[in-house]
Amino acid sequence: MSERPDRGTLSDAVAAQRRARMVSGLRTLSRAPVAPSAPVAAAAGGPAGPPAAASGPAGPLAATSQDFCDICGTTIPADHRHLLALAERQIVCSCETCWGLRAGEGDWRPVGNRTLWLDDLRVPDDVWAGFQIPIGLAFFMVSTVTDCVVAMYPSPAGATESELRFDTWQRLVALNPVLEDLEPDVEGLVVNRLAEPPVHAIAPIDRCYALTGAIKASWEGISGGAGVDTAVADFFDGLRAQATV
Repeated sequence: MSERPDRGTLSDAVAAQRRARMVSGLRTLSRAPVAPSAPVAAAAGGPAGPPAAASGPAGPLAATSQDFCDICGTTIPADHRHLLALAERQIVCSCETCWGLRAGEGDWRPVGNRTLWLDDLRVPDDVWAGFQIPIGLAFFMVSTVTDCVVAMYPSPAGATESELRFDTWQRLVALNPVLEDLEPDVEGLVVNRLAEPPVHAIAPIDRCYALTGAIKASWEGISGGAGVDTAVADFFDGLRAQATV
């Protein structure tokens, strides 16, 4: 009778298979043509429709061509507002009329409006390891839909989502009481541990998704290439210029 493999061996095999699938998927995505400017709604899994605002590294989301309201289709300026469709977790571009009518109605929420730079945020290595995020770049949001904390990290396909263990998040909040005021759904904590020193900020959720859109638009090959490094640096430079301390 053959010996039954232990759980550790099976777990290692499953993890190796998952890694192989991920690499294979990245290769396929890297061959696909990427538009020069990715709509924010698309980066967040938003609806297809009229061209939406492209994510810009230095402030309000700017368009390369005419912008349209994703709700009514009317033309809108480059510095338009955004709404969050809560249940679908989608960012949509909005004209002033639709924003006034829909904000706070049903599952529509206005996105956050503060950018707070966190020079002194403490994220010990063991706490970060508890999140089990494969890269050092992610944003975190408290979701009232899933009743948990969600981490999203960028990839060529957009944002990859991971639900976190609540106790691990609570360890981070205990070290950093400022996170107790993170507004659910509409704000996110952005973390870049690839920078030296690491940088952290609280930002509106549309800006968080704009980071994943910028990375998707600049991704080349399997590893992302130099364009990704530039996109990330530009994003955080713009965020820092807007932020308060």
